[in-house]
Amino acid sequence: MSEAPGLRGARAVKLIAIGNSKGIRLPKTLIQKYGWSDSLVLEEMGNGIFLHGPRKNKLSWRDTYRVMAEADEDWRDLDETLADGLD
Repeated sequence: MSEAPGLRGARAVKLIAIGNSKGIRLPKTLIQKYGWSDSLVLEEMGNGIFLHGPRKNKLSWRDTYRVMAEADEDWRDLDETLADGLD
């Protein structure tokens, strides 16, 4: 497997026949690096596909906001930080 020209961190892979379909082989080092095991999630994006492991224990945005609201945290010091003009 060689690095794809012009794309940092990109790798050229060959499609291999798997029955009536095609697939790719992933290097063992990548599988270990990302902690993948038996399955991956494939997401179609506007300009390609994105492979990642199943998300575990990750809250949705709605759940995140609900948990934050339940915590009843004091965010007044954030307002002061924003008011100091630093970006």
